[in-house]
Amino acid sequence: MKISHDDPKALYMGRFDRTVKETKLFHAGAQVRLKFSGTSLFAVINSTVLWGMLSLGVMIDGESKEVPLSEYNNGEEITVVAAAGLDEGVHEVIIYKRHAGNQTLSLISFETDGEFLEPEPLPELKIEVYGDSVCAGEVIEAVDYVGQSDPEGHNSRFDDVWNSFVMQTARNLNAQIHNICQGGIAIFNGTGYFHMPDCIGLESTFDKTCYFPEGGEITDWDFGKYCPDVVIIAVGQNDKHDAVNDNDDINIAAPDYRKKWKDAYKKMVRELDGHYKNSAKFVLTTTVLMHNAEWDNAIEEIKNELCSEGIKAYHNLFSRNGAATPGHPRLPEHNEMAEELTKFIRDNVL
Repeated sequence: MKISHDDPKALYMGRFDRTVKETKLFHAGAQVRLKFSGTSLFAVINSTVLWGMLSLGVMIDGESKEVPLSEYNNGEEITVVAAAGLDEGVHEVIIYKRHAGNQTLSLISFETDGEFLEPEPLPELKIEVYGDSVCAGEVIEAVDYVGQSDPEGHNSRFDDVWNSFVMQTARNLNAQIHNICQGGIAIFNGTGYFHMPDCIGLESTFDKTCYFPEGGEITDWDFGKYCPDVVIIAVGQNDKHDAVNDNDDINIAAPDYRKKWKDAYKKMVRELDGHYKNSAKFVLTTTVLMHNAEWDNAIEEIKNELCSEGIKAYHNLFSRNGAATPGHPRLPEHNEMAEELTKFIRDNVL
């Protein structure tokens, strides 16, 4: 049995653009869920690897698999084996984008030797995330480097969004998640590390589906399609970097810059709050990746100022906030953050 990318039996989670021909995924963690009876599942996709050693993420009945994609760098349609050699029973497969802006991915059709079935409905609770490389699960699988700097030349091969702390938190809470994350991103254009040397900031991407020019035409997201109960904002790690001069010398303690950064952060939250009719709750955080605590102090001020405006804002600080590792958090550190963030949301937000 073969179905098209837009068949109702293909259930998507995450932002996507769609044409008659394909469903386009841009953000790490965006996914399609399929339920079928049969022993195999094939997917026709179009993938362009912009940089790095990348893979397609697949979960088969809760077991993880990855399909290497780096050889498919020309944007041609290919057929990948998502599952094979299964028993004759009913199976559930999730095909997801493991990586963020270093890949474009389109899903075109799916085929099984059995029958596609109605998928299980998505959870009612909805989470949305705006974050950086930690939310994208970058270098998460380099578990031999816990508490250390990243291994040289890792070239994205240790990346996988599936077990990032925000994706884990969503599963812990039995929630849907739209993970609008990108490695190196900061609030302002011209700061951070994403899309160097012409860095793109969250101020230009938070309201987009296709958010980087290599993905094609930049497209606006329709906020009416998804109204989250909880919005997690996890930025501040990359904002010290002045990409124009390539210096890590932006000082959040400087009064003028502090006001400018806080104003931009609050402006984004206000816009989101307006889209969601003042119904969403905002959890502001950074991560355990080492950084100057003055960014967290500024976020505490932002939280208080938003609350004074009637916006439901909360500030999460991890037990080892900004102090656990000089490199990207690995899986054990993501597990730690997921446990703490889940508890924080359960105890304070929901």
